[in-house]
Amino acid sequence: MNSSINKGRIVVVGFGNMGRALVKGLLASTACTVIVCDRFESEIAEQLSRSYPQRLKFLLSAKVQRDGTEIPLTNEDTLIICTKPQNFQDAVQFWKPVFCSAGGHPLVISILAGTPIEHIQRVFPGCVIARAMPNIAATVDCAATALCLSEDATDDEMSRAKNIFEAVGRAWIVPEDLMNAVTGLSGSGPAYIYMVIEALSDGGVKMGMPRQLALELASQTVLGAAKLVQETGLHPAVLRDQVTTPGGTTISAIHELERHGLRPMLISAVVTATKKSRLLARAAIKKI
Repeated sequence: MNSSINKGRIVVVGFGNMGRALVKGLLASTACTVIVCDRFESEIAEQLSRSYPQRLKFLLSAKVQRDGTEIPLTNEDTLIICTKPQNFQDAVQFWKPVFCSAGGHPLVISILAGTPIEHIQRVFPGCVIARAMPNIAATVDCAATALCLSEDATDDEMSRAKNIFEAVGRAWIVPEDLMNAVTGLSGSGPAYIYMVIEALSDGGVKMGMPRQLALELASQTVLGAAKLVQETGLHPAVLRDQVTTPGGTTISAIHELERHGLRPMLISAVVTATKKSRLLARAAIKKI
């Protein structure tokens, strides 16, 4: 983990699924100080506070409003916006004066789907902006996250943004024009794989397996296959050939999958989700 992530504070606005995943990952794998901003107290917040009393601070909006709290951030600090898109404007209006009142310019990271860097930059002028698309596997420290940053980002800021998401999985920096495709592939992708696991499990049940055994075998098979792709670096087609013996069961099954169009369906799923992401992006832009 790059040491730049430990130099400044990390502020997370919003403590939903993704906010919680990032906070847990950062506390577990870095030495950074984390400030969480939310509207309500939660049991998870209390547990984390007890586990990391020196490195974690929770700010509740009611208390901040009552006390007039201000915590000026600097260029070494990072502000991560983890709110839902519909709550973005209200959250920024409330929390921006708390952290940016003194004219500091923290690195601002947005996980708002479909919202371009230039629109976030209008809300945070003078700040370097990173746009991130993590997926739900961040909750088990196995996310696939793509990031893009504004043109004025330094190498240190790029590294800092990437390292933050590597606390909950793997991360890649990509051009911004690929972000909708990222949404269609890795953002929505877990749903496709859940359907594959469910279908494999159903096949096992149809052939007489107990449901729980079929589900465990299916999920472990998908996990192991993915790990082989990552660790060997081999193309999936090469790995597939390694388990496809002439005249065997696997080639018969592959023939059936090809006949019913498994690959074209998955390709179409990514294309369709990408197109939908573009439409949602246009709608999101109009609200900012």
